[in-house]
Amino acid sequence: MESVCSINNFVQCLLNLGIAPDLAQFINILLGVVLVAIVPLVTVIMLIYIERKVAARVQDRIGPNRVGPYGLLQSVADAVKLLTKEDITPLGADKFIYNLAPIIAFASVILVWAVIPFTPLHVGADLSIGVLYFMAVSSIGTVKVVVAGWSSNNKYALLGAFRTIAQLLSYEVPLVLALLIPVMLAGTMSMQGITIAQQGMWFIVMAPVAAVIFFIANLAEAGRAPFDLIEAESEIIAGYNIEYSGFKFGMFMAAEFIHAFTIAVLAAVIFLGGWSGPFVHEVPVLGFIYLGIKTFIIYLFSLVLRSTVPRVRIDQLMAFNWKFLVPISIINVLMTAFLLQVVRALGLAPDPAQATDFVANLPQAVILLLGNLVVIGIVLTMIRNTGRRQRLEDEARHAAALERELERVSAPAGD
Repeated sequence: MESVCSINNFVQCLLNLGIAPDLAQFINILLGVVLVAIVPLVTVIMLIYIERKVAARVQDRIGPNRVGPYGLLQSVADAVKLLTKEDITPLGADKFIYNLAPIIAFASVILVWAVIPFTPLHVGADLSIGVLYFMAVSSIGTVKVVVAGWSSNNKYALLGAFRTIAQLLSYEVPLVLALLIPVMLAGTMSMQGITIAQQGMWFIVMAPVAAVIFFIANLAEAGRAPFDLIEAESEIIAGYNIEYSGFKFGMFMAAEFIHAFTIAVLAAVIFLGGWSGPFVHEVPVLGFIYLGIKTFIIYLFSLVLRSTVPRVRIDQLMAFNWKFLVPISIINVLMTAFLLQVVRALGLAPDPAQATDFVANLPQAVILLLGNLVVIGIVLTMIRNTGRRQRLEDEARHAAALERELERVSAPAGD
């Protein structure tokens, strides 16, 4: 029995103090709930500062630099401002549902963290259906949009909710198809199991197409640029949350920021090996560091993307999903399933005992990577041909318009 209390033996320490087993388990669960509720809220304040600073550097600005040293307390000042603003409820609104929507928005993101493995020992709940749980919980975010738009008693908010629902439901299709790839490679839907399966080879090497689709679809699900039509502040109204103010509006914004960070964490877990790294089994706390580094790289890329790429129109957004992402996702799933069968038929698949061996995973990784490169080549060729065809059509249309203009100018005055 360990003499020092830690997270791993916290329940046992409570039992040693003479606390009843049921009460000890309840205290352990309560502590986990409190940590999951508080840590994201504190993280949001830090994320807002980081996003502002990155956007400022990309756009050749300084960013927050007044409140606190280096502007570190600017986000705290903004949070205090939101908390002290007047709470307004529109006339005719369904008050219960109207007030419930911000809670649903934040909870739908926080619940995802329950299945994220941080180290080989630290995971909230190692569910055997972790991927399915993630999809089910993240879909709750769709409910908050409908609830907020409908309960506000504002037709513009309702129309904004309809547009947002179209976006969220559409991009769930390529997201699910992209998640099928790591599930097939790992042979499990457990987040911890997927992480362990990547100790020999990261899945981004064997499935780069699925990783890119997963990242893009999640950006659309979170409503981040260039898919930020969920909250189109440049339009006449902001969208489904137009009637919210003060702390309720802050809940929606906090959910958006933490959702963007959660995307990076999930991408790191599912495609970059999560907590895996040198000496992590000897010193499990290193898992937090490895996961943090991988997450920050992905998150930083999403911030640069947000600050550089303009917003797309709704028709472009839907066409990109149904005419581009979904067909590629289907082809990618079929190609990966076929190549996995070929690898197993040739006896090149690594044994379960060799899952952590880089050399044993190399033949399978090379074959799957080549298949992904073929898909990438086909996609790039299609994009090139489409662009060339569009350019030729534009040139022909402009030439015809110029010819008609010349005929009109050269025609006799009496015609």
